[in-house]
Amino acid sequence: MTPGDQEETQPLLRPPGGSAPRGRRVFLAAFAAALGPLSFGFALGYSSPAIPSLRRAAPPALRLDDAAASWFGAIVTLGAAAGGVLGGWLVDRAGRKLSLLLCAVPFVAGFTVITAAQNVWMLLGGRLLTGLACGIASLVAPVYISEIAYPEVRGLLGSCVQLMVVIGILLAYLAGWVLKWRWLAVLGCVPPSFMLLLMCCMPETPRYLLTQHKRQEAVAAMQFLWGSEQGWEEPPVGAEHEGFHLAQLRRPGVYKPFIIGISLMAFQQLSGINAVMFYAETIFEEAKFKDSSLASVIVGIIQVLFTAIAALVMDRAGRRLLLALSGVVMVFSTSAFGAYFKLTQGGPSNSSHVDLLAPVSMEPASVGLAWLAVGSMCLFIAGFAMGWGPIPWLLMSEIFPLHVKGLATGVCVLTNWFMAFLVTKEFSSLMEVLRPYGAFWLAAAFCIFSVLFTLACVPETKGKTLEQITAHFEGR
Repeated sequence: MTPGDQEETQPLLRPPGGSAPRGRRVFLAAFAAALGPLSFGFALGYSSPAIPSLRRAAPPALRLDDAAASWFGAIVTLGAAAGGVLGGWLVDRAGRKLSLLLCAVPFVAGFTVITAAQNVWMLLGGRLLTGLACGIASLVAPVYISEIAYPEVRGLLGSCVQLMVVIGILLAYLAGWVLKWRWLAVLGCVPPSFMLLLMCCMPETPRYLLTQHKRQEAVAAMQFLWGSEQGWEEPPVGAEHEGFHLAQLRRPGVYKPFIIGISLMAFQQLSGINAVMFYAETIFEEAKFKDSSLASVIVGIIQVLFTAIAALVMDRAGRRLLLALSGVVMVFSTSAFGAYFKLTQGGPSNSSHVDLLAPVSMEPASVGLAWLAVGSMCLFIAGFAMGWGPIPWLLMSEIFPLHVKGLATGVCVLTNWFMAFLVTKEFSSLMEVLRPYGAFWLAAAFCIFSVLFTLACVPETKGKTLEQITAHFEGR
């Protein structure tokens, strides 16, 4: 057995006598870290209310044409892909806490540039900066939370990452009703600023401190987070100090979680969720709804509600079961939404120009088709929020051994945001080529593949320590 194997099998954090810790400050620390995902949720949702406003603007006001609007929605994912790579480097070099503090800078700078924008290039530059911060936060926050949480609440706290993302999206939708796009950007500076202040009072993760041979600081962090010093020992110097080598990919404990993590991130985006959220209003307009802004807000509320439910049941139901059920729900919902577009493609006579609450005077067939669209979209959002929304990020923070965590999570985040860019940028083109019903049926096919992959390859991690998960992949 190699020194790296010894280090991974030795419990870093072990409750005495098998009893669960009862410290409450761990929840405060998790909330502080989750303000980063709240900020990048706001950045994701910002484009939905901002794009229609910028497209309607009349000269000499700043205005976006169709091509610029497409880039305005999608360029944030390019910045996030770069942020994932940078975050993977930062999380190992600077630590988890400092990485979260640093990501607040491009968040605030990006929204400030958007606020002061005088041309399209400043808008795109601001979006690129916020995207960079999104990539760092989406990587570091799950890692920080998974390393400070004890197994009994790791699923709950880890799922709060995605919960804060969807709350941020909903906040952008709601604020977009009453604020112009410049003032909406000003509001975007608030969550990262608050995170910066609160994280200054939080400790570094004990696992990272132990790898830096800072045992006294690790003990202090444990006492702060869990309420008492637990029965753990400092691990010996291991592979995390040697860096990553390609030869390590031959180890099952490295290549298996690599395959699982990358596949989960790819399937999450291929379900079409980012295209739905970026272009929520456009999709509902295509579905012939008059009040598409209200429809988008309702979608956001459903996503927050079901992500919260998933967080509450995560440590009881388990990750694998929720992923499979979530995928099945998305298969049916995307198929039904595709059927709606298929039924309404014939022309205005078959479409349904209805509000969300259809008037009684509407023809029954039109009302039925309208509610098929509403129901299918809401079912998709609910299904995604219950599994494929929070769980890939949670598993990413759980399955990798300590010595490759920075690189591995960086690759996973890069995969996620690169796929998000492709889906978001090309979604409109895909709908033109395949027609809307074909695009949603293609998403249904990817959802089927995601369910099969979950059942065949994804292990259950609930209730296990991070060392036990690593041992599972190593076959020990």
